[in-house]
Amino acid sequence: MNRHCRMLAATATLLVSVVMSAPVALADPPPHAPAHGWRAKHDPYYVGYTGHRWQDDYGIREGRCDRDRVGTVLGAVVGGAVGSTVGSDDNRLIAILAGATIGAIIGHEIGEDMDRSDRACFGHSLELLDDGRAVRWVGARPGMQYILTPYGRFERDNRVCRRFTLVRETDHHRVIRKARACRYGEGEWRMIDD
Repeated sequence: MNRHCRMLAATATLLVSVVMSAPVALADPPPHAPAHGWRAKHDPYYVGYTGHRWQDDYGIREGRCDRDRVGTVLGAVVGGAVGSTVGSDDNRLIAILAGATIGAIIGHEIGEDMDRSDRACFGHSLELLDDGRAVRWVGARPGMQYILTPYGRFERDNRVCRRFTLVRETDHHRVIRKARACRYGEGEWRMIDD
């Protein structure tokens, strides 16, 4: 019996030492993981809040609107609306916040400094962000930053609408406004009164 116990102990020790000395193999991500490019191969679109499929999110889903890329897209659109179609696959470039009532609804201290790129970051964020997720972007003026957080869906006149909080920060000043916007056509969001 003593010999049997020693054999078992020796076998266990050998097994443990073999397992401990083996190199650790890290598992590859599964084939559906982003590291394998699954999204690009199988679904090259970002599905928006209303079900529309967009080719680019301009960083919005990661929490930052890439204002430089948005500006490039806006500059490339000539002779049409920002959300106009391009190519044969009828995909919109970018959603935008449209209309002249922006300053009247969220206040002139926020609305008057917004340019086309800011409005595009705003509209595309309303199009793509889930409730409670925030997106930030740098404004047109140095030291200016916007933070948009949608937080509630509703319908008005058979249109999809969203409630949101918008924060504009400058060097030493912060303005916070709650407001609502509705989707008017493909990729066009407009502010609405209460």
